[in-house]
Amino acid sequence: MTKPNLLILMVDQLNGTLFPDGPADFLHTPNLKRLAARSARFANCYTASPLCAPARASFMSGQLPSRTRVYDNASEFASDIPTYAHHLRRAGYQTALSGKMHFVGPDQLHGFEQRLTTDIYPADFGWTPDYRKPGERIDWWYHNLGSVTGAGVAEITNQYEYDDDVAFQAVQKLYDLSRGQDPRPWALTVSFTHPHDPFVARRKYWDLYEGA
Repeated sequence: MTKPNLLILMVDQLNGTLFPDGPADFLHTPNLKRLAARSARFANCYTASPLCAPARASFMSGQLPSRTRVYDNASEFASDIPTYAHHLRRAGYQTALSGKMHFVGPDQLHGFEQRLTTDIYPADFGWTPDYRKPGERIDWWYHNLGSVTGAGVAEITNQYEYDDDVAFQAVQKLYDLSRGQDPRPWALTVSFTHPHDPFVARRKYWDLYEGA
């Protein structure tokens, strides 16, 4: 049997209760609804951790944080832990990643043959509070009420620029795969940072929910 190509789409901080069986009706998400209608959906899938890096390490490896030893966003994801990218390569797939995966440490591939973008989160510990300095705060990074009070319209932010590039690189890769001579099936993971806070939206999307 021919092995299927795999397109794995990820987003950050999307409320799962809005997607019991595809996007909720009140959401203006025509593309997601079309995608959900022809995709594998997991209605009873729960994250292994509420934190980004531990959850992603578990998603990649199929193991709990107690096994990966990734407990917070400052934990290095050990390069000797097998991931689904490793398993897919052994199964004959070509693998690529476009976007965020929050790998902390020198290994920024973890089984992927190719990474199409940088990560929006640094590979080192630059955004991690130092437990030896309890009085020091990284105020521009901490999740706080500013994400709510600062919500509104923005046409461009660093997160918008990042996600625009993630989408562009992924589409270009799909074109390259369709034209390429590599006979192997492909697995492309595309991981966006939105709708991660801060809660801003471009005007054309913000106005869809005016008065909501």
